[in-house]
Amino acid sequence: MPTAEELLDEAEDVLVASPAIDHPHRGREMADAEDLLDFAVGYDIDLDEEVDRAAAQRFWRYVARRARGEPTSYITGAIEFNGLTLAIGPGAFIPRQSSEFMAEQAVRRLRSRVRPIYVDLATGIGPVALAVADQLPRARVFGVDLTAKPVAFARRNAKALKLKNARFLKGDLFGPLPKTLARKVDVITIHPPYVGTREIRDLPDEIRRFEPKESLTDFSPMGMGLIGRVADEAPGWLRSGGWILVEVSPDRARTVASTLRRSGFRDVRSTKGDLDVSRVVVGRRGGAPSED
Repeated sequence: MPTAEELLDEAEDVLVASPAIDHPHRGREMADAEDLLDFAVGYDIDLDEEVDRAAAQRFWRYVARRARGEPTSYITGAIEFNGLTLAIGPGAFIPRQSSEFMAEQAVRRLRSRVRPIYVDLATGIGPVALAVADQLPRARVFGVDLTAKPVAFARRNAKALKLKNARFLKGDLFGPLPKTLARKVDVITIHPPYVGTREIRDLPDEIRRFEPKESLTDFSPMGMGLIGRVADEAPGWLRSGGWILVEVSPDRARTVASTLRRSGFRDVRSTKGDLDVSRVVVGRRGGAPSED
């Protein structure tokens, strides 16, 4: 029987040779292979451990799927985000590690509130909302998404993590939120689908072919339609001095900042974390001194 190390070395060669893996996972082939092998055997296997035939066959089936471009998290059904293990599957946007910075920014602005209220739009499987709920048990956390499958995953994740302070709703932006939250929300976050319709064909293959299109684009030519709506509607939900945080690519940051300013937000600026792949544009609803 082959050892784990022998299987991993062979799988790495297969994944490196695959033309379908063309996103940030380039250079992560060994890490992907390790995740798939652990999933195949059911535990974290040691390199010198032998792998039985059934587990090896499962492993090679998973490697073949990955080599065709299918994201590893869809194959294993799980992804790590901010120290939390979240369930995921096809039909749901895969959380980006860069979004951990937006969660940190939200927590920092909520921590001083006695009973903070937080809303995460386009929440997907709930990574940012759940990270906030986990760190701030006193917070009332609401996640909203337009489609049913991600909301189902988010609710499943909240239940598995025993986060009773997180509630996930299906609907369009602020539509499904309780009306009693109007002008009471402390922080709103969104990682919007901002890819323009003409740019979809240029996305990496494993994103374009596997992730749901509605999680990538708002179907507007420049990808800014949804951001404009959020900027216009958010002041009706934020308390005086409340914050909006928008995660976008660096090339969109200036446009988003201008959009927030036109909607009356103050203290607007672009921030970035350790990963230089996205920006979090922040803005404060006027009427109170800055809390940052």
